[in-house]
Amino acid sequence: MTKISVIVPVYNVEKYIRKCLESLVKQTLKEIEIIIVDDGSTDNSVQIINEYMQNNENIKYYKKENGGLSDARNYGMQFATGKYIAFLDSDDYIDVTTYEKMYEKAKKEDSDIVECNFYWNYGRKNKKDIGEIYDNRKQMIEKARVVAWNKLYKKELLEKTKLKFPKGLRYEDVEFFYKLVPNIQTVSFVKEPLIYYVQRKKSIINIQNEKNADIFTVLNNVIKYYKEKHIYNDYKEELEYTYTRILLCSSFKRIAKIKNKDTRKELLNQTWIQLNENFPNWKQNKILNKNLTNKKRYMLSVNRFTFRIYSWLYKII
Repeated sequence: MTKISVIVPVYNVEKYIRKCLESLVKQTLKEIEIIIVDDGSTDNSVQIINEYMQNNENIKYYKKENGGLSDARNYGMQFATGKYIAFLDSDDYIDVTTYEKMYEKAKKEDSDIVECNFYWNYGRKNKKDIGEIYDNRKQMIEKARVVAWNKLYKKELLEKTKLKFPKGLRYEDVEFFYKLVPNIQTVSFVKEPLIYYVQRKKSIINIQNEKNADIFTVLNNVIKYYKEKHIYNDYKEELEYTYTRILLCSSFKRIAKIKNKDTRKELLNQTWIQLNENFPNWKQNKILNKNLTNKKRYMLSVNRFTFRIYSWLYKII
């Protein structure tokens, strides 16, 4: 019986794919299938994959036209036969015990999802990322790390919700995760950092341009989803806080680093407009004003005047 199906999208990662595959074929959990989705690679990635396929029957290879990360993940899900599904980016790698530890936790607690901690990998240096433990869906929206690759998902849950990653958009994990939250019953945690999130300058997330505007579409898609499901009012406080936090923190910093002046100015202006049109009273948010941290104090300090100052500071940091 296949316990976990690991979906690995591949696109021109010949420098990284060997380390990724090596960490997968050496997993202490043997009942896994490795679903490689070749998203139209033109480098030597396929040759490296073929090397591993010769000695590993649990690797399944599928090739498709280039459609991006979301499209590759969605494509791979149709071939998954495991009780749980995992997503792993092909430039990352994992500890050999990762899926055994996560599966045992899932089995013990009959989890809908299992989350583990991870390392930011900067070549020879690793930095631990330890997430907060959350107890319910509202805390999940407020505190969870939305990346797809540090979690196991019960296949039954994904089939029931029919949720997919949004094709053609950056920040696909944000939309996918927040839409999944209202459907999750049980979440479990493995506290060990087990995944190595490799940082490379040419990765999509580190290239700042007009595609940063996708964050507005993604966040608004999430709000729309909650309204269509008639659950928006139940989660309004958490959605407002998260919307504010993303636009004024991670997204704001990325947009401020866009080199094209006109694009940068336009998206910064859109950030302010989107926030205040969707949540005009965001400064009164209860979560934002409770248990003040430095990040929350910064967010509360943002106004029309300081917004311009902070955008200039982020640009030169």
